[in-house]
Amino acid sequence: MPDRDSKPGRHRVAKGSRRKARSGRSKALRIAAWSAAGVVVLGGTGLGYVYFQLNGNIKSVDIDSQLGTDRPQNVDNGSEDILVLGSDTRAGDNEKVGGGADEGSARSDTAMVVHVYKGHKRASVVSIPRDTLVNRPSCTDKDGNEYPAQNEAMFNSAYSTGGAACAVKTVESMSGIRMDHYVEVDFSGFQKLIDDLGGVKVTTTKAINDPDSHLNLTAGTHKLSGEQSLGLVRTRHGVGDGSDLGRIQLQQSFMKALMDQIKSVGVFTSPSKLYALANTATKTVTTDSQLASVKDLTSFASGLKGIGSGDMNMVTLPVQYDPNDANRVLLDETNANKVWKALDADRTIPKSATADSAKGSADSVVK
Repeated sequence: MPDRDSKPGRHRVAKGSRRKARSGRSKALRIAAWSAAGVVVLGGTGLGYVYFQLNGNIKSVDIDSQLGTDRPQNVDNGSEDILVLGSDTRAGDNEKVGGGADEGSARSDTAMVVHVYKGHKRASVVSIPRDTLVNRPSCTDKDGNEYPAQNEAMFNSAYSTGGAACAVKTVESMSGIRMDHYVEVDFSGFQKLIDDLGGVKVTTTKAINDPDSHLNLTAGTHKLSGEQSLGLVRTRHGVGDGSDLGRIQLQQSFMKALMDQIKSVGVFTSPSKLYALANTATKTVTTDSQLASVKDLTSFASGLKGIGSGDMNMVTLPVQYDPNDANRVLLDETNANKVWKALDADRTIPKSATADSAKGSADSVVK
């Protein structure tokens, strides 16, 4: 079993340095959902005169003030690293789509590190299994409450313990890479975004029937509604071995289908459809404070709009099943290091890093 007290990656401490979000002007706002269980990444064209209306929709978290300077050094090599979370809170509108009332805290149901390479023509996406046992660092939440470090904590407990800042700190501790930005979307927002887009077309090679996620699909081609899309990216018992690793495979396949769909739905030639999408997206996402305005989102997004599904390498962080608990996975420290070191150096992730990792059995179920 790996040494659970080891900490991969470099942990260089910055003295408050951070890459600033791109400034610059954009005449339009395009918000394209890069999604997996409710994940959104924002990309570029817009609505000038409704900027101020949309600004009021955006929620943000001041990650920098909560984490201070005790963070990995930011190497300004032209790349960007974004932690994207899908949260499973049952509060508010999420109670109906989440399948029950709020139990008092939310968890990061989906977590991805999106690395945008220098030049912003391609990206790598590293999915972090929620069931991974990690050494969670000490955290302070937005209200100033302190939480001691914990060994062998489930990865998704970082968010429920100390909120967004704790999730960011845990990822930075694991990877040795400073996160430039943070984006979060929840159940109800994800569902409405898909409906505003007019649905997403996918092809399933096998039937999927999962009462837990309320999804029932025959094998074949389907145009999924928001509710069905949410069911797909949350299902883990309807396909494969029922593991979170299998669910990640479905999420990655759906994400690529969604990116392809964005180009064909006519959103950007219809002002009313564009406004509906922008209005929903800005109400849906929670970002770090540097992205907390439509202008900042547009500026940030303009550097991502050229990246399509074929320009993205999607992997799962290397893990192995925990021999003591079939419902948990352990970091494959050696190979996880290969992943993080490649991204830190702005290099392609070597195929050898993920070749021997534990995998679910839902691969190729969705195309």
